[in-house]
Amino acid sequence: MTNQFEQVAKMIDHTLLKADATKEEVRKLCEEAKTYEFASVCINPTWVSYASEQLQGTPVKVCTVIGFPLGAMTSEVKAFETKNAIENGAEEVDMVINIGALKDGDDETVLKDIQAVTSAAKGQALTKVIIETCLLTDEEKQKACELAVQAEADYVKTSTGFSTGGATVADITLMRQTVGPDIGVKASGGVRSKEDAENMIKAGATRIGASSGVKIVQGLQADADY
Repeated sequence: MTNQFEQVAKMIDHTLLKADATKEEVRKLCEEAKTYEFASVCINPTWVSYASEQLQGTPVKVCTVIGFPLGAMTSEVKAFETKNAIENGAEEVDMVINIGALKDGDDETVLKDIQAVTSAAKGQALTKVIIETCLLTDEEKQKACELAVQAEADYVKTSTGFSTGGATVADITLMRQTVGPDIGVKASGGVRSKEDAENMIKAGATRIGASSGVKIVQGLQADADY
């Protein structure tokens, strides 16, 4: 039977998105992801080729971010960024929606923005839609999730980790209720401990974005030793 820490590890996107990340830090991230068998490493587009080389022959996926962190690029740029990332080895892409358009009630623009990425990635990479929950009302969160489902995204995701707040249990619960059982929900931003991860999973998260992935699984392993 698979241990709990192994099950959780396979739900973690081991993340390093800071602007000053070095090649050595990315190499270490990839080594940790291989050791703990995380779902993926999530890195900025400039590191996709390198991470792909480091993870070749392993089950760990290469995930990158699109329109990050503001979501304020044009849809055409997000589509190009998606195609370029896939060409460089990305297997999963986490795109930031046009947040301003959502708050304006311009659903058509938001839908087309997400579709630009899902269309560019179709059949080649899994897509996750970052809605930046900390900037939205509950109604806007629901609308963003509905539009992501309509655009045939694979996941909805709470946060970039670069705005005013990260994932909360309440937001994960709301997102899961909105998208139903067939779409993934990723909790990202502020998930730093095994307790945080367990709470998000109980609320309906099927993927965890965290820079503290090693700490999370080591906490679970420590519990399993008793």
